[in-house]
Amino acid sequence: MAIHAYAEDYVAGAQRVLGDAVDFAVVTLGLKPDAFGTAFAVSDTSKQFGSGNPRYVAGMNGCELARKVLTETGMSFADADDAMYIDKSPEYWAGWALAFYQWYSGYSFMEILTVVPLSELIDMYPAFHEMDVLQFADRMQEKMKAAHPATRLRMRRENCGLSQSELAADSGVSLRQIQLFEQRQRDINKTASETLLRLSRALYCSMEDLMER
Repeated sequence: MAIHAYAEDYVAGAQRVLGDAVDFAVVTLGLKPDAFGTAFAVSDTSKQFGSGNPRYVAGMNGCELARKVLTETGMSFADADDAMYIDKSPEYWAGWALAFYQWYSGYSFMEILTVVPLSELIDMYPAFHEMDVLQFADRMQEKMKAAHPATRLRMRRENCGLSQSELAADSGVSLRQIQLFEQRQRDINKTASETLLRLSRALYCSMEDLMER
């Protein structure tokens, strides 16, 4: 079961806005890609954008979004007139593709940009810009899984200080099933809702928190 970050109706607009924001910040304002990427990742704006808040994904243009990020994070910049070009740059593509992947995966921008910085996304342009964006998303999934080999279930269990046996006793889910989930031999996203509910209650989290992106 795929859980996307927000309604699909907003995705295309969100891609245009973030594409223009990255292009404006890097190309027009001359900021270093990773400096802007980091500012965006830590900003409240990225959280609002990532949740599909219409004010952010549809209510402002990319230049306005970039300025909001820079102002919010206290990053100095020499402002310029709005610039959004018909010919799209690698920087635009990076923002455009990033917005799609964040929606598609449900990861936060902080999680994504920590693993794949904005400069690396821009470097992916020659290989991926003519491909279907889902091929880019597949490559990003590989990168995210390589960076986070532990399943979300295991991370949550360990954060709660529970062994697999203790979680099995607390949840009523068999030890073997928990082991299979954590070894990725069984897909937790395809398990019965009742199993997810039992695990989530034992780990004091939502069912979505245990599902793999």
